[in-house]
Amino acid sequence: MKNLNPEVEKIIIERFGKDSVIALATMENGLPHVRYVNGYYEDGAFYVITHALSAKMQQIEKNPNVAIAGEWFTAHGTGSSLGYFGKAENAAMAEKLRTVFAEWIDNGHTDFSDINTCILCITLTDGVLLSHGTRYDVDFRSS
Repeated sequence: MKNLNPEVEKIIIERFGKDSVIALATMENGLPHVRYVNGYYEDGAFYVITHALSAKMQQIEKNPNVAIAGEWFTAHGTGSSLGYFGKAENAAMAEKLRTVFAEWIDNGHTDFSDINTCILCITLTDGVLLSHGTRYDVDFRSS
């Protein structure tokens, strides 16, 4: 985790350190594209299982700047593919995602034998968190 104050860190982990539906915005041809995705937050980033050939991944490849919105939280970040879900370098995160997304991960929607099934990492840069009437401007970048 970057230099987050402990209270902010605790709130973000409580809200998003589990299977969380977030809105993910990308850009293409000057137009925003927004969709809901299941995300998992850890150490300044959200992780999403997706398909490498999807529109969102094609848009991120052309312009990695993204925005997310979740429960009283909005943020900017950079999206990048970690590559195939099943590759050795992704084993630790893949196991976490299998656990976090256990309720739906094996429902037939995700084909883990397909090398295009990948992990999208959204590295956060800045955001705004609201909690019990308090606004926190959050900087995820290292000082």
